[in-house]
Amino acid sequence: MTYTIAVSNEKGGVAKTTTVLSLGAALAERGLHVLLIDLDPQANLTLALGMEPAENDRTSAHVLIEAAPLLSARRKTDIPNLDLVPSSHRMGNAEQFLPMRTNYYRTLKNALAASGPLPYDFVIADCPPALGSVTTNAIAAADLLIIPTQAEFFSAYALRNMMALVRRVRQESNPRLAYRILITQLDRRNRVHRNIQQQLRETFGKGVFETVIEIDTKLRESPIAGAPITLYKPNSRGATQYRALAQEIIEYAKETKEEAIRQSA
Repeated sequence: MTYTIAVSNEKGGVAKTTTVLSLGAALAERGLHVLLIDLDPQANLTLALGMEPAENDRTSAHVLIEAAPLLSARRKTDIPNLDLVPSSHRMGNAEQFLPMRTNYYRTLKNALAASGPLPYDFVIADCPPALGSVTTNAIAAADLLIIPTQAEFFSAYALRNMMALVRRVRQESNPRLAYRILITQLDRRNRVHRNIQQQLRETFGKGVFETVIEIDTKLRESPIAGAPITLYKPNSRGATQYRALAQEIIEYAKETKEEAIRQSA
């Protein structure tokens, strides 16, 4: 059974794409089969995996706009167990065309379902830094929404809009949607960072991952090198922390599946 994750935040610069890349690689490193879906028209995830967006015959835009089969757009990467549905600038058109359709927010969910039992343990979607129709599609299709958030005022403030979207998606299309906040780019020496991290944990409780991602220059370098942190600098702090995040997600997904089985019995 495939577990689907959307990674989203309305605010840019919170390590959203870095999280998709690093988490996907950390899961693949454990022998799990992972499909990444780049839904951002900037195509940063596609570029970070060494692919030129303009050179792909089929992309996530073809899946959402033209109803192309999801697996027809996947590409093998150089990383074992890790595949990618790349993006291109055409994804920007999806924000315009998707809302014209009835139940448009189910487009990605339907594409995943139409592919039958997927040969992946995890599907992870990288959303654009906006709460439009594309992001709504990803969240409507997800079992879990990960919200990367810096321990800074504006990043934490942006959570208000994310929580409003979570409530709306739960009401309209995905009542079982879960979310977890991932604190990123944390500087433990910074008093403001420490205080905001504490406030986030007090406010959201178990809605915040135990794992935090601290500032690490190697994380910024890895996309330029065209490799996730687990391959670029496997012994770095960033690699260690994303491996810890992968383990936390594996355990959470297992608990969720077991609970679903008990409820259906």
